[in-house]
Amino acid sequence: MDEYDNENGTEYLIGKDTSGKLHALSYNTGSGAYIADKILGGGGSSAGQSISTQNLAQTALAQINNAIVSKDKIRASLGALENRLQNTVTQLQVQSQNLQSAESQISDVDVATEMTEFVREQILTQSAVAMLSQANSLPKMALQLMGG
Repeated sequence: MDEYDNENGTEYLIGKDTSGKLHALSYNTGSGAYIADKILGGGGSSAGQSISTQNLAQTALAQINNAIVSKDKIRASLGALENRLQNTVTQLQVQSQNLQSAESQISDVDVATEMTEFVREQILTQSAVAMLSQANSLPKMALQLMGG
């Protein structure tokens, strides 16, 4: 049995009964109220009704037309749902790419900040070493000047 649901809360169940007749059941999902049971045919080989008179044939045609209209409405509803789902998937993919891009930019900024801090500390360390080296060499130069 196939089940279809449209936007207005009407759900359709389409399937065969034990005798092979095809039924289209519809009911309101909000209220749980049973709306209709249409017999669409018998086992796929006959219309399930006699069409021996013009009135019976017209009734059978009307039922077939109603079944086609119902099927078309269900297909349209399913197509609209598919389009909405596809749109949602596309939007989620774009958001995922944007999130990855933002994460990459944040990571790049963090690396640049850390690198700048590292270079600054290195310059300070090298300056301190140079100043200590100069401070250690000044007494030797003074002794050399005095000792001549």
